[in-house]
Amino acid sequence: MRISLNQTIGCLALALCAWMPLSPAHAEIINYAEKGRPEDPGLELLQEDPHDIILFKESAGGGWVKTRLLDLPGRSMPSNPKGQLKFRIIGIETKDFVAKWDDVEFIDFWEKRLERETADRIKEGDFTGAYPFLAVLIRDYPSRPNLRTLRSEFLMRDAGSRYKKGEIGPALAMLEELHRYAPEYKPQAVLAAIGMMTDSLMQKLMDENKLELAQKLLARLEKDYLGKPLASIKKWNQIFLEMAQERQAGAIAALKAENFREARRLSRESIYLKPSIENGKELVRKIDQIYPLVNVGVLQTAKDLDPTRLDNWAARRAGRLLYRVLFEMKGAGPEGGEYEFLFGETEQSPDRMNFSMMLEPEKLEPPLNGVDGFFIADRLAARVSPESDVYFSPWAAALEAIGLDGPKQIDCVLRRPNVLPSALIQMTVDGSWFGGEPGSPTGDYRRDVVEGDVVRYTLVGEQRTASQPREIVEIRTESASDGVAKLLKGEVDVLDQLFPADAVRLEGNRKIRVARYPLPSVHMLVPCSDHAFLAERTFRRALVYGTNRQDILSGELLESLEVPGCRVLSGPFPAGIEMNDPLGYAYDQSIAPRRYEPRLAKLLMTMNANQLEATANRKKEKPAELKPIRLAFPPENLSRSACEAIKSQWELLDLKIELIELPVGEAFPKPGTADLAYVAAAVWEPIIDARRVLGPKGMAGSTDQLIGLGLRRLEESKNWKDARDRLLDLHFISHHELPVIPLWQLVDSYAYNRNLLGVGSEIVSLYQNAEKWRLSQ
Repeated sequence: MRISLNQTIGCLALALCAWMPLSPAHAEIINYAEKGRPEDPGLELLQEDPHDIILFKESAGGGWVKTRLLDLPGRSMPSNPKGQLKFRIIGIETKDFVAKWDDVEFIDFWEKRLERETADRIKEGDFTGAYPFLAVLIRDYPSRPNLRTLRSEFLMRDAGSRYKKGEIGPALAMLEELHRYAPEYKPQAVLAAIGMMTDSLMQKLMDENKLELAQKLLARLEKDYLGKPLASIKKWNQIFLEMAQERQAGAIAALKAENFREARRLSRESIYLKPSIENGKELVRKIDQIYPLVNVGVLQTAKDLDPTRLDNWAARRAGRLLYRVLFEMKGAGPEGGEYEFLFGETEQSPDRMNFSMMLEPEKLEPPLNGVDGFFIADRLAARVSPESDVYFSPWAAALEAIGLDGPKQIDCVLRRPNVLPSALIQMTVDGSWFGGEPGSPTGDYRRDVVEGDVVRYTLVGEQRTASQPREIVEIRTESASDGVAKLLKGEVDVLDQLFPADAVRLEGNRKIRVARYPLPSVHMLVPCSDHAFLAERTFRRALVYGTNRQDILSGELLESLEVPGCRVLSGPFPAGIEMNDPLGYAYDQSIAPRRYEPRLAKLLMTMNANQLEATANRKKEKPAELKPIRLAFPPENLSRSACEAIKSQWELLDLKIELIELPVGEAFPKPGTADLAYVAAAVWEPIIDARRVLGPKGMAGSTDQLIGLGLRRLEESKNWKDARDRLLDLHFISHHELPVIPLWQLVDSYAYNRNLLGVGSEIVSLYQNAEKWRLSQ
């Protein structure tokens, strides 16, 4: 049904009575009026449905109506309209209305109104108010002829407003968006403004000593504005060139003064500031040839130096520089570790009852070629004696007799078949083996200077090769992320340990190589005091149920990234990196880690408290008090992050937790200083390391009878099947007795600049091939 203009007013009056708001909480929206003009709703306009407004001439009675969008050619008023205009009024959807074109004074089209609102707000500097109108235009009317200019004007003027407020970054981003979107819009003015803002931003970054970010910004500007007159590019290129030339001159002067450390630092800073500086790489290469030096970023510098340490990553790493090991683990094989005899070759009889070592002094360099079989046999015998400082009970239990077949062959007769005798005699070779002082180094390097967080290891004697580093300098970084920044800047050449998430991110960098150590580290909490509650298995089990280990591993340590091999554990042995991985030969995959169940944890804590109270009452003693638990961790941020998360979760169980950060270089607390220690252990050979972790003289110091029985049965294994079966039994026992609280295993990685050659990809320890390292440019 159609209603003419003469009928419209009456219908509108009737409709107005029927069209009332449903609730006083909603404001009434007026869609027509008999006189006047509609009010400006401001930003609330965008809350209304799209509509056009028809304004009628006074001669036709005046007034106005809001209509559904009119279907007119070009969405504009005809130049010479004739006849009638058909429309539907908002809110009166069931009726069609018509009006003579002669009665229509003006039509305010929806999209033109949006454009007008946008333009007015831009002119007034109200960019917050203009943005939603502009966004609707871009979404619904992308082909409007005026939109490109309107959007460009918005970006230009809003950028200027932000710059005046000191918001340089956002202002620059808007101008660059404008330049990409509409390069034809005032190109000289836009480029001049970009140049001014980039100059200010570069200066700000330099003042804040954010050199790396400044260089990245300059490199991007050069790429994005190639061939365009951006004044800031030329200015800052010249500044960086002058800075690089200054450092290059300093490097040359230091080289002449034979201050090789300073020369190396300045030469590298020079090419870092300006990679294209003339003779920059040649100077670095020359200094490296004269005095090869490698900077290594570490989370911990070493205090003790022992390449066989199980619980101290830094001691194990740096110890390899100063000491050699009688049998050094080189990697992992299908049946345990692969070991290299320092002085020659080995041979084991088919029945595994005899183990022979053949010395080859003619192939060794001094002083290794001066050791004979008699001395080594004496050291092997000392390892059997409980009074000796090198006593090791598994070796004592395995060895029946030692024989010599001349000075070059040692024959060990075993009490029973042993699957891996070489693992039992990983002895540190010190100076006493060559007539020197006990404990004196035997490796290629010596610890020279310790300056705060910097430790220098210098080469002793002649270089094995012309490129062997004369110095290896360990630089302790504040955090893993700080180490990554130093590696990218060139301040260090190697990072010995990465956060798993950092390793994933760095793999995409073409200048950096990331490699994984083949053997994962096992993270656990080790009781280390006489805390009455921790001595109880029920309480330790409560702590396991009260720790959301998967959440800490995935969220805190892996940062929600998937890293193969990183997983929560149910026991103290590594689980391997892949399914059926021979590295996991001691891990029972059928034993699932305990789930996070805080209610069960609370129940177990209550049960434990009741048990202790009942025991004390029977003995007529005072019940043990639940004292705060002191949790110690090494001074690096991976362990710190994990322990802070554990503390937060245990506090939800109403436990009081004290975090204790160990001194630099220490991985295990001194007696009486802590109750639990967070340990990242290198349990690489469970068949031997089980006792080092769980035994009464091991980390856990366990005197549990079941644990002791499991260890003795393991050491009586006659073949690999026996060894694996008994390790699985020991895993089962450890899962229930909890001599240590298992957390997770991490696949550790290292990273280095691709200019450093010879590092290796399947190394167990970072310095395994240090004598082969070579720098290139």
